[in-house]
Amino acid sequence: MAVPTPNPLAPARLAAAGDPQALPAHVWPSSARRDGATGGIEIGGVSLADLVERHGTPLYVLDEQDARARARRVVSAFRSAAAPATVHVYYAAKAFLSADVARWMRDEGLRIDVATGGELALALAAGVPAATLGMHGNDKSDDELSTAVEAGVGSIVLDSAEEVGRVADAARRADAVQAVRLRVNSGVHASTHEYLATAREDQKFGVALTQVPGVVAAIRERPELRLLGLHSHIGSQIAGIGGFAEAARRLLTVHRALLAGGDVPELNLGGGFGIAYTADQEGASIDQLAVGIVGTVVSTCADLGIAVPALAIEPGRWIIGPAGVTVYTAGTVKDVELQTDDGPAVRRYVSVDGGMSDNARTALYGADYEVRLANRVSAAEPVLVRVVGKHCESGDVVVQADLLPADAGRGDLLAVPATGAYHHSLASNYNLVTRPPVVAVADGAERVLITRETLTDLFARDAGLAQEGAR
Repeated sequence: MAVPTPNPLAPARLAAAGDPQALPAHVWPSSARRDGATGGIEIGGVSLADLVERHGTPLYVLDEQDARARARRVVSAFRSAAAPATVHVYYAAKAFLSADVARWMRDEGLRIDVATGGELALALAAGVPAATLGMHGNDKSDDELSTAVEAGVGSIVLDSAEEVGRVADAARRADAVQAVRLRVNSGVHASTHEYLATAREDQKFGVALTQVPGVVAAIRERPELRLLGLHSHIGSQIAGIGGFAEAARRLLTVHRALLAGGDVPELNLGGGFGIAYTADQEGASIDQLAVGIVGTVVSTCADLGIAVPALAIEPGRWIIGPAGVTVYTAGTVKDVELQTDDGPAVRRYVSVDGGMSDNARTALYGADYEVRLANRVSAAEPVLVRVVGKHCESGDVVVQADLLPADAGRGDLLAVPATGAYHHSLASNYNLVTRPPVVAVADGAERVLITRETLTDLFARDAGLAQEGAR
C-alpha cells in the first residue's frame, strides 16, 4: 500500500487510522473480510460484488449472525450483572425493523419497543407476542392507543399527563387492565448531539421529575391502569456510564417516594448505547455498561433502603447498527482545488448513486463515516475523498472525509459500514429516488428482507397518474 501524500484538508483522525483498505473489527460486521483472490469485501460469506450483480446499488446488507450475536450479548451482559434481579431487554424498533428482524429479536429472547402504529402492526404481523411489546410515542393517536390496548401490548409508556385518561378510557372500552410506564424527563444532559439528547428540560419527551407524583396519583386512581414504574431515555449514541448512572439515581429517589402509595415493580432506563462509525471511535462496552448501570441501581437502592426493582433497557443501534453495510456504485469523480492556511490543497469528490435519501445522518448530525473500495484492492496512492450523493443539496454528503486509492472511480463499488441503524428507517424519496433493498447474509447464503422500491411503487401513490391511466 502506498503512503498517502499529506493533505491539509485531512482531519487528524485519518493519520492514525491505519491501512485505509482494512476493515476494523469494531466498526465492520464480525464476518467482514477481503477475499484473498479478488480483494473484494465479503460479508456473511457472500461477496458484496456478487450481491450487487443480483440486487443492484445502493444496497443495504445486513449480517444476520452479527445482529443475533449482539442481541444475545446484551441479554447475557445485563442478566448476568443483575442476577438474581429480573432484566427485560427490549429491541428499539425505530433503529430498523422488518418482519425477519422482529423474529430474530423474538427468537433471541428480546422484547420489542415500538413507537408508532406502523411499528406495532409490523411486529404483530411478524408473530411477535403482543405481551412482549412496549408502546412509546409522544403523540399517540386514539387509534394507536386503542389498537395497542386491544392487541394486549405488555406496556404503554405514558409521555404526558393527558395520556393517563386517554389510555384508561381505551382500556375501559376494551374491558382490560393496561400496564403503563411513565416517561420522566430526568434533566440529565447526555454527552451527545443536541438532537439526540432526549432528557434535557426544554424538549418534547416525558414529564418533569416534579410532576411525577401527581401523574402517578392519577394513574392509580384509574382501575383500568396498572403502574409498572418509571421510564427514562437520556439520548442516543452514548458511550459512557455517567449519564445513565445519574438518571438512575434521580429516578430511584422518586421511585422510593412512590412506594408509599403502592407497588412500583420496575425501572426502565431506556437505551441509546453508542457504536463506532469510524476506526478512531470507540463504541459502548456492553459489559461495562451492564455492570455500571446495574451496580448503580443496586447501590442506590441500598442507600435508599428499598428493594431492587426489575430493570428494563431498550437498545437498538448497538444491536443492529454494526451489522449493516451500505454498498454504492461510484460515478463522477471531481477534484476541487482549495486554498488553506497551509497552502493549496485538493479535495476529491466521489459521487455515488445514493446519498442523503439512504443515509440522512450525515446531514442531520454531521456524522462521520468511513468508506472502503469494495470490489477490489489497489496499490495506488490513497487520496483524501469526500463521498457525496446524487441529490440537489450541497449537504448531500455520505462520508465527510476518508482515504481511497487514487484509481477508485466510476463503476467501482464503495462500502460504508455501521449503517444497520437509522439508515433504512430514515430513508426518503427525495428527488423521487427509490429506496434500496435490504438483504441479509449468513453462512454464505442471502435472503431479501425488504425489496427494492420501484418507480411503479412511487407512482402508484400519485393520484394524478392514476386518474390519467383511467382515462
